[in-house]
Amino acid sequence: MHRLALIGASLWLAGCSSTTKTVIVDPSPQHRNSASGSASASAESNRGPSTAATLGVPPGHLPKAGECRVWIPGTPPGKQPGPKSRSCVAIGSVAPAGSWVIYRPGDNKKVVHVREVDPRRAGTVVRIRIFDIETNRLVREEKP
Repeated sequence: MHRLALIGASLWLAGCSSTTKTVIVDPSPQHRNSASGSASASAESNRGPSTAATLGVPPGHLPKAGECRVWIPGTPPGKQPGPKSRSCVAIGSVAPAGSWVIYRPGDNKKVVHVREVDPRRAGTVVRIRIFDIETNRLVREEKP
């Protein structure tokens, strides 16, 4: 297991409570390729636990501020359903099972909201994740 993943898992376990649900994902490619010396491991541990979840949607594929788009994780950007940006009204009815509805708020252009659709039920949002656009890092999760 990667050293950063071990540090992240240890920090995560230390902060767990029986009522908190947390998902640990692989570190971003940026962290996988970073130097693995003791100095960098020490710097990582001093920063606190990292969510390590990244958006993974190219900036040119994000919707316009105040609009939404359907994104299918694991599908290449050129094969994503169109349009890239549209009104959020009734977009849930066209969001297939396992897809994301990506929303860029008009009042905060620094974040993007990802509404994760249930893998078995089209149109049913099971989680909302908010990402920082500049870093593509997970900021927080919300319940739908």
